[in-house]
Amino acid sequence: MTKQTNVKYHIRNWPEYNKALVNRGSLTIWFSNESIEKWNAQPCSNRGRPRVYSDEAILCALMIKAVYKFPFRALRGFMLSMIGLLGLCLKVPCYTRICRRAAELGQEIKRFGSKRITDIVFDSSGLKVYGEGEWKVKKHGKSKRRTWRKIHLAVCPDSHDIALSYLGENSEADCEVVPKMTKHLPRSVKRGYGDGAYDTGSSPAQLHAFNIEPIVPPKRGAILHDLTDEPWMKSRNDAIRAIAGLGNDDQARKIWKILAGYHRRSLGETAFYRWKTIFGEKLQSRKLKNQRGEIYAKSMALNKMTALGMPKGEWVSA
Repeated sequence: MTKQTNVKYHIRNWPEYNKALVNRGSLTIWFSNESIEKWNAQPCSNRGRPRVYSDEAILCALMIKAVYKFPFRALRGFMLSMIGLLGLCLKVPCYTRICRRAAELGQEIKRFGSKRITDIVFDSSGLKVYGEGEWKVKKHGKSKRRTWRKIHLAVCPDSHDIALSYLGENSEADCEVVPKMTKHLPRSVKRGYGDGAYDTGSSPAQLHAFNIEPIVPPKRGAILHDLTDEPWMKSRNDAIRAIAGLGNDDQARKIWKILAGYHRRSLGETAFYRWKTIFGEKLQSRKLKNQRGEIYAKSMALNKMTALGMPKGEWVSA
């Protein structure tokens, strides 16, 4: 009987990663010179009262709110004191203004950043709006007033950046969101990774239309499709044939996942782990428009944290 060896993950760039973790709390990261330069809104010819604050100013306030977990009133007080200590001649928006303008951000799916991306990972998770904590549910059971939203992320597995984010109703299926997100992806994307939830609906056809190869495991008992009528099913047919050639059992599916590089999809789950560890599992806003603005700001903030530095290591035997 062989003895199993313990395997541990060792971070090799700990000094650099430790410095990046410290820098996440630096005010200069969130209140940057770029935000100061774009603080005031540009004059426009639209009718009505001109805006005082730019979208960059509102986004800066929302990112500070998300990182330091301020309520809106405390956020205004924090920004007043911060701008006063820095000696800047900038006005601070009222907390009601920040809340109203937040409903205008993140309403449309927009790409974050301009890096060249070749692979993308699709995944989703739930964020609570209303509802009790785990202790209350365990002791007394759940109540009827429990509301969730579903957040969908498109993550680059190489840089760990969030390329796209979308917040929808909890009844919206993953395969229904892929067509909404795919058209905003850069044309450099060649492979899309997702779990079995993306093996249905119009996801394969939409990915094929943008020349993206889907790395998605077919369902058990899946059948081959006629490529004359459905040419977007070629990758799926190839996966079905490969699994059948390997034995068409659970072990064959595991081997196919290794050969296809499917396990890169787990980096999407890692992104959600970082998200919920830093920002929590609950949305602070109550209306869907404001929640999308909140998600937009948190996605930008998480990408800023990722850009500061990420752990690099390897698995070694203990």
